[in-house]
Amino acid sequence: MARSRILPICPCAEGSSYLAAIMDWHTRKVLAWRISNTLEADFCVAALNEAIHKFGPPEIMNTDQGSQFTSFAWTDRLRRSGVRISMDGKGRYLDNIFIERLWRTLKYECVYCMPGRPDQKRRQASGNG
Repeated sequence: MARSRILPICPCAEGSSYLAAIMDWHTRKVLAWRISNTLEADFCVAALNEAIHKFGPPEIMNTDQGSQFTSFAWTDRLRRSGVRISMDGKGRYLDNIFIERLWRTLKYECVYCMPGRPDQKRRQASGNG
């Protein structure tokens, strides 16, 4: 089962960045990820497309009920790939415990501890700095 979730990173006065990742629950490996400065579904679908291209479609894709994951672009891509869609119930934080642990690690090791301007932190964390 693959898992997808969005993490807001580096909220600041200039705006926020958002990180979407596709994770394999069995291996806990991040299969694909994308950063965006908007919460449109496009960057999530791009990560999904990369993961499917590299590793093939998962049997089941589990997400939260964010608008990116309920969008036509996301659900249509999954349906066209023959993937069953699963979404967490409201308040079910344990449903996504593996990816929440990844977000905690990223926040503490790559975002909170980085000196410098917020936009510089985003570039460094994404490997573009």
